[in-house]
Formats: sequence, structure tokens, C-alpha cells
Amino acid sequence: MSREEHHAWAATRRGRFERINGIVVAMVPERVAHNRAKGNLREVMRAAIRKAAVPCEAFTDGLSVPVGDGDYESDCIVRCGEAPLPGDALAATDPLIVVEVLSPTTARYDRAIKLTEYFRLQSVRHYLIVWPDEPRVVLHRSDEGGDIETVTTTQGELVLSPPGITIRVEDIYLP
Repeated sequence: MSREEHHAWAATRRGRFERINGIVVAMVPERVAHNRAKGNLREVMRAAIRKAAVPCEAFTDGLSVPVGDGDYESDCIVRCGEAPLPGDALAATDPLIVVEVLSPTTARYDRAIKLTEYFRLQSVRHYLIVWPDEPRVVLHRSDEGGDIETVTTTQGELVLSPPGITIRVEDIYLP
């Protein structure tokens, strides 16, 4: 299915779907821990954006991130730019930060394939992988030359620059 066909088809369906290598894949229902972490991530990102006064916006799933022949529905993205996305947009083609909260069915894919895929986008500078049931975050950070640094942490601050925001790991896991 092409990207355009997928968007048209998904608009008529209930549920969540990703398009991987041109094939539409249904996403399984979320556990509470996954949904809680995802919601907290958006709140944490929004607060950090406001505090830093940078022209960015945080989104939870629902917007796709088109990469190659895939349309991924990440759990949280941060997109920056002076012009916000139009209200009818279905995708964020230029996210700066992409976050996946691991689930049992997609953990391997998120930690390997999506890592490579997201960094194919020139705009992506940070890819965070978040464990839903325990405080653990892996931050993959790309510099301007495309080199990737990986940091794993269970507490404390993560500085995401650009855009110049700081989040605390503990805030992702608030009840």
C-alpha cells in the first residue's frame, strides 16, 4: 500500500496502524504502563519546551513519521520550527525528537530497525527508547556529522540539544 493509500484507508478505520515496508500492520492495544509513560512523555516534553521558550511542539501517537517505505506511529515526537504543522496534517516529516515506549510485541523492532530508520531523516537528532515498567531510558543522539552517541540512564536529567530542552527521567514514570 502506498503512503497515500494508507492514509486514506486508515482514516476510515478504528484502531492504530503502522505501515512497514509498504505493509499495513495493526498495533496491539496498549497496557496501562505504556499509556501512562506515553502521556507523561508528552507532558514532560511540553513543559520543557515552554521552559526553554523554543518554537517546538510535542505530539503523542496519531501522527505518522514517514521514512522510506514506512509510516511509523511513534509514541511521542517533538517537532520544531517557526511554522507549526497545519491542523489537517497526518504526518510529521521533520521531527527532531522521536520517542518509542517499548511494548512486548515491538521491542526488538523499536530497538533495532526503527533506530536505523529514524536516523535516516536528517531532522532527527534524538531517539529515545523508554521502558514502560521500570525507569530506564536509552537516548541515541546524532551529531551534525551523523555520528550516534548512546546513553542509558535510570535517573536524572537528559539534555536534548538541539532544541535546548532538559527532561528528567523520573518525571516519565509519575503515576
